[in-house]
Amino acid sequence: MTDNWEALREDCLHCRKCGLCETRHNVVFGVGPQNARVMLVGEGPGENEDLQGEPFVGRGGQLLDKYLAAVDLSRETNVYIANIVKCRPPKNRDPLPEEQDACIGWLRNQFALLRPKILVCLGRVAAIKLIKPDIKITREHGIFFEKGNVLMMATLHPAALLRNPNQKPAALEDFLKLRAKIDELGLDIAKSPAD
Repeated sequence: MTDNWEALREDCLHCRKCGLCETRHNVVFGVGPQNARVMLVGEGPGENEDLQGEPFVGRGGQLLDKYLAAVDLSRETNVYIANIVKCRPPKNRDPLPEEQDACIGWLRNQFALLRPKILVCLGRVAAIKLIKPDIKITREHGIFFEKGNVLMMATLHPAALLRNPNQKPAALEDFLKLRAKIDELGLDIAKSPAD
């Protein structure tokens, strides 16, 4: 376990723990303040993310940014965004269990350094890996689960919302619940908290 963000990032950028390293353009480490109280986790980078080296920068990322802005959150000031796997699976397929297992240590280390109060899983793959293996995302999104003094919630993946726009209101409701939980906990996230 590395206790330094820069060392962790540098190690991660050179990772060769699974076959995804063979086809990547960039390792997509994560983005956001290193002291954010809210962490969002997706499954893995897509094509745009692989090319730019930043999570959620394509059409799905633009939609995610709109949802965050609607509840006064952003990746620039108070939310950290990462993925289960740091390299793009071919053709944007779900990351295989062995790829998730090879990569999860990076996310665990990010989580340990960040120590968020709330973790939001973006989509089924992240929710299964981080909240519970039998989660039903279509029924259990927007519900908070407590694990080790961290509140965890799943919401619908932004890419899924682009394919199925009639679910967008449900996702917005999840972000409103997230904001309500932040306020209920009294988390001061108007600006990034001091280290």
